[in-house]
Amino acid sequence: MEWFEDEGLWRELYPYVFPAERVAAAEGQVTQIVALTGVASGAVLDLCCGPGRHAVEFARRGFSVTGVDRSGFLLERARESAEAADVAVEWVRDDMREFARPGAFDLACNLFTSFGYFAREEDNLRVLRNVGESLRDGGTFVMDMVGRERMERQGMEPRETRFADGAVLAQQPHVNADWTRLENEWTVVKGGRSRGYRFEHYLYSGPGLEERLLKSGFASVRLYGDLGGSPYGPEARRLVAVARKAHGRPSGRPAS
Repeated sequence: MEWFEDEGLWRELYPYVFPAERVAAAEGQVTQIVALTGVASGAVLDLCCGPGRHAVEFARRGFSVTGVDRSGFLLERARESAEAADVAVEWVRDDMREFARPGAFDLACNLFTSFGYFAREEDNLRVLRNVGESLRDGGTFVMDMVGRERMERQGMEPRETRFADGAVLAQQPHVNADWTRLENEWTVVKGGRSRGYRFEHYLYSGPGLEERLLKSGFASVRLYGDLGGSPYGPEARRLVAVARKAHGRPSGRPAS
């Protein structure tokens, strides 16, 4: 079993991966995405939607929203959020390597470092091609992740976070020799007990992500340092890519 397939991991880490302040931040982030892309209406794909914090906010604003995630546990939390907000969202449990709905969406989002999970880089590229296929002509894809440049500057020092329930989260990142894969060991200590977890994914530089998007058939890519549209560079907090699908040519196929 791959780490992202472990429902117990998502269940046990949920309060620490998705604390209340992170859920509340989705409203402002969706405002930024709309401003950054210029897509103010239509159909949205939230790929790896998790508990649906962005999907629900898009639905509040009148978008037609489809949220896709592999975790049944996280999709249940998403359904609860949609019901509480009294909005309609289509929730789909699927692997992002498999999900494709040709020409269905004006905007696709993959947020919160939810890309690069697969050990075979071809599988990650397949995800990009699936998204391109699922967008309408001229559609837009927004990706948000921690970038390689950020991790190189930040370094591999351990970090510790304390939560209101008394839990302490210790994080220890590691990278491989060529800085292409990041492994993060999490240890949660609560009530005198501790438990460890491991995450692993590809670590992309800005130019590296741009190259992969173009290779997957997108017509243009712009890089930013956050969802607010700040410049991307060595000091950027995040790696945000806004990729456009060409008009009149399916993504994933080279121009003649």
